[in-house]
Amino acid sequence: MKKLFIFLVAAFHFQLQAQDLPVGFTNEEWDALMHGQYLVEHNGSRGIATPPPNSNIRCMAEWEEIQCLTIAWISYPTILKQIVANAKSQTRVIILSEDVAATEAYLLANNAGGPALANLDNVTILDASFDSVWMRDYAANPAYGNEVDSLVLVDWIYNRPTRPNDDASPEYIATELGIPLYEMTVAPEDLVNTGGNWMSDGFGTAFASNLILEENAVGNPYGVTAKSEAAIDGIVNDYLGIDRYIKMPTLPYDGIHHIDMHMKLLDEETLLVGEYPEGISDGPQINANIEYILSNFQSKWNTPYRVIRIPMPNSTGGNWPSNGASYRTYTNAVFVNKMVILPLYRTQYDTTALRIWNEALPGFEIVGIDCDNSTDNIIAASGAIHCITHSVGVEDPLLISHQSLTDTDNTMDPYSVVAYMNHRSGISQAKLYWKTTLTGAYSEVSMVSMGGNNWQGFIPAQPAGTRIYYYVEGIANAGKVQVRPMAAPQGYWHFDVVDQLVNTNELVLLETKVFPNPASALTCLRLQSSYNTEAQIKLMDVMGREVLVLWNGDIAIGEKQIFFDVTDIPTGSYHIVITHQGGIQHQNLIVR
Repeated sequence: MKKLFIFLVAAFHFQLQAQDLPVGFTNEEWDALMHGQYLVEHNGSRGIATPPPNSNIRCMAEWEEIQCLTIAWISYPTILKQIVANAKSQTRVIILSEDVAATEAYLLANNAGGPALANLDNVTILDASFDSVWMRDYAANPAYGNEVDSLVLVDWIYNRPTRPNDDASPEYIATELGIPLYEMTVAPEDLVNTGGNWMSDGFGTAFASNLILEENAVGNPYGVTAKSEAAIDGIVNDYLGIDRYIKMPTLPYDGIHHIDMHMKLLDEETLLVGEYPEGISDGPQINANIEYILSNFQSKWNTPYRVIRIPMPNSTGGNWPSNGASYRTYTNAVFVNKMVILPLYRTQYDTTALRIWNEALPGFEIVGIDCDNSTDNIIAASGAIHCITHSVGVEDPLLISHQSLTDTDNTMDPYSVVAYMNHRSGISQAKLYWKTTLTGAYSEVSMVSMGGNNWQGFIPAQPAGTRIYYYVEGIANAGKVQVRPMAAPQGYWHFDVVDQLVNTNELVLLETKVFPNPASALTCLRLQSSYNTEAQIKLMDVMGREVLVLWNGDIAIGEKQIFFDVTDIPTGSYHIVITHQGGIQHQNLIVR
């Protein structure tokens, strides 16, 4: 077993285990950690303390096919029961429990969690030891060798060193499923991380906040090897196949700094991002972070990421996280094959959130669970549905990846649909299905191999005013069949054939906006120009002294984002001065 030696009195440890532990640190945990009362030693003997040996390791994306959803039964039973009742229709549910009989009885009884489950089909309850409910953070991540073969689980050091049973619990899942467990526990690869701060696109890109850098830096309180960003990137590449690790500044008012509290990947190119009213709470920093992603990174298809915004609700008293309210979020959701389970709070916000999810993922079953009720107010502990679930991919995935078609004004030529398909036995055939009315029947088109695991089919040209719905299907040599979107044929992609594509950008002489404002870290200056111009942009203090040169060169027609870091700039008021051919403009900035 991997050992975690905690030098602390036993009574204190019992006190921690007896309560409903939050997703973040308790005050006692934080105080002890900051005062060096926890010394951590890892010997790596529980799992395999080397990277998986297979070539082309691929960390699974959350929307892929899963063989089970895992939870830990210790807190918030009304919410956990609803997760089980819904998820078992889509996949096997594995429950870690310290009292198997009591957990089973709760599921089979009428109680605050809802009606009794008719049976426990597709449910496995394992007798296990653990400390908290936050399965997302301490469970291991599924990955495949050779892209679609050799399923493994990959674990890191959970960043809650007072919860050793949580940190050790991935072994229960690995043993139950007979999957090798690899561990980032031995120096210099002893990586501290948390699942809520991890998001993978399934093709080598992962997202995180800068928490991953802070917790593994020089002087970290976990006793692990100090690591540079390059060293961290190398570790996740070796163990999980991540070759592009995108990191963003932490948010001022999100105390746990987990990105799943404000964003979620819906597919390889779509980001669902929480949105606050302008200037409120973490809204400015979220906007700056998303602009940073859009300006510096592209999807796996080398095209800009698509962003869907979804409201972040306030409290019943009108408060936001910036003044003490819980971090209510609709992005903290989990994919369960053809279903998505997400947190709900109050009807006035929930109806909008459910509409956004349904529009983003047509055909998927969107299930909401109240996370803000008096019986099980999990959001008050800084977590929701994604935080208390984790998933394990299937042994033999049939991987399909397709960039959905966008609106077009082409009414003459067929529409090319290209999909990447891979299975360990190879693909024998692929099909494309399309129709122009939701009530109509799909037409079937055989796709042709283009080589390199790519398959192509064509939808016939359609007149302007037509909306086309479609999905693709792959059939492996071994007989396995898979569709994408996974909810097809009820689920689909769609695009419109229009009279004329219109550029809706309204250009002005030179429009500027800076956010977040006040700023404390990474900051974005957005420019919108109606002409090509030379420009010099400086950050000046109130005395007119130059602090930073932000830009000196050409500004092209259209939109441009300029990023700068104010971390080391003293608190106070500043001016951004923009000198260009049309004159001089000023933008105020507060650094806090």
